Order: sequence, then structure tokens, then C-alpha cells
Amino acid sequence: MKLNNLKPAAGSVKNKFRKGRGEASGNGGTSGRGHKGQKSRSGNKKKVGFEGGQMPLQRRTPKFGFKNINRVEYNGINLDVIQKLVDESKISGTLTKEDLVKQGLAHKNDLIKILGRGELKANVSITADKFTKTAQEAIEKAGGKAELVNAK
Repeated sequence: MKLNNLKPAAGSVKNKFRKGRGEASGNGGTSGRGHKGQKSRSGNKKKVGFEGGQMPLQRRTPKFGFKNINRVEYNGINLDVIQKLVDESKISGTLTKEDLVKQGLAHKNDLIKILGRGELKANVSITADKFTKTAQEAIEKAGGKAELVNAK
């Protein structure tokens, strides 16, 4: 290996032209930045979404709706999903939040609401944070029990 054989690693050299290295290079003087103005000066950075003083699109578009910070989100699980778990012998007799977390149907801190879609044939005792009226009737009709987690 000799000094005249040395080359930078492939892809490591990004800039083909060395700016600001005299007039003879063709990139001297203003170094390709033009004359005067904000963009010609060092430290020039524009904010994301800046449109040259024009009202930015993000501020021009109308905003609709209302986000209630006190909203309580429930993770809904339908009766047909519970029946499927019973059919596949993944649960038997009782269904708790821990069982649903194990099956990947809910997260540990989720509030769970049992919804009435589908049909429940199995006799299952279900413990959840909330039930719809149709779901509760279907569970009791099948011989099961609908128990609230925070029931006193």
C-alpha cells in the first residue's frame, strides 16, 4: 500500500465539490449560496412548516371537534369472542381480566366492557368492568354470571 493508492471507503464521501476553496474551483466567493439574504448566511435554519411568512397550512386549516380529557375508554370484547375461547378450550368456567390479558385480547391496565354481539352457549362466569344490557342477559340466559369488578 502506498499513499497514492489511498481512497476513502465507498459511500463515505458525500460532497463532490469542495465549497469556498477559491475562485478557480468554480465554488469560491459565495460558495453556491447566492448573494445576500437569510439563506446565504451561516446558522440558517427554518422552522418545520415555515412558509415564508405566509400563514402555514397547519394554522390555516379549520379545527373541528372536542377531545374530552375525562373520557373513560373501555376495551370492548364481544360474546362471540368469548364463545370462541370456550370452544378452543382456552377458558373454562370463569373468565377474568388476567385470562383476557393472557389471550392477548386486552392489556393489563385496560378497562374491559363485555359487548353483546354473537351468541354465548357456554356456562361462563365473567368478571369485567362493565357489561351491556344485551350481553348481561345473554350470559345469564346461558347459565353464567356477569360480575362487575368494582361491585360492592
